[in-house]
Amino acid sequence: MKKENALVVFEDKGIRRLWHNEEWYYSIIDVVAVLTKSDRPRKYWSDLKLKMKDYEDFEVSANIGQLKLKSSDGKFYATDCSNVETLFRVIQSIPSPNANKFKLWLARVGYERVQEIENPELAQRRMKELYKAKGYSTDWIEKRVRGIVIRDELTDEWDKRGVKTQKEFAILTAEISKATFDMTPSEYKQHKGLKRENLRDHMNDLELIFSMLGERVSTEITKNEDAQGYSEVEGAAKRGGKVAGNARKDTEKELGRSITSKDNFLKISEKKRNKKKKLLKKKDE
Repeated sequence: MKKENALVVFEDKGIRRLWHNEEWYYSIIDVVAVLTKSDRPRKYWSDLKLKMKDYEDFEVSANIGQLKLKSSDGKFYATDCSNVETLFRVIQSIPSPNANKFKLWLARVGYERVQEIENPELAQRRMKELYKAKGYSTDWIEKRVRGIVIRDELTDEWDKRGVKTQKEFAILTAEISKATFDMTPSEYKQHKGLKRENLRDHMNDLELIFSMLGERVSTEITKNEDAQGYSEVEGAAKRGGKVAGNARKDTEKELGRSITSKDNFLKISEKKRNKKKKLLKKKDE
């Protein structure tokens, strides 16, 4: 099975994980942050790791590995990760009332993962439920999930054709975005007033559609021309993005407005809450 990045939630906090060597590996920093409520989880983990080296039956370097996980800035960094068995040892070293709850949660998440392997549709269903709980519309969720599938198909093609480093993946993604929206992902986040948030979680329907178009066409060009190596793949990415960019510009002419919006889900949610408060206030009056 290929490696997959995923984010699971414990007590409203995101825990990063990676499917590696046929099992889940979890970000220890994220777990420490949840259990300790520390403002400096990296420092806490650094100190704890030194203490754990003194355990006679536990070799830190042998049980904990560094895997590249996506950070809040959208980039991938080497992060201390461990499987569930080792994570239990780390948890036992942290004095926290959340420890037992976290162990039960890990067991449940592990069971869900087994179910998802047997039936991949369950993974999509859980993802949809998470977005729905956050207040996203059903139509938007369907587009977002489809966009994830299209993105995975594109990155699979890149990987098969010699694109290996996260830096190369990021550059290719930026090329498609630049050609599609006249903005790189980082510029787009600034346009929307975002910092650590996932950009696509804050796109509207049309923005998602044109993102999918750019990536889907890039995939098709890559496959049709059997692009090999970074240089050829980059050319296909630029051309795929250009197709989406031209379609976006034609759409903007027809609609008489820009497709790229400064709105984000945070602002939209705040507007909805304020509107609801006003309606409730009027009702009380």
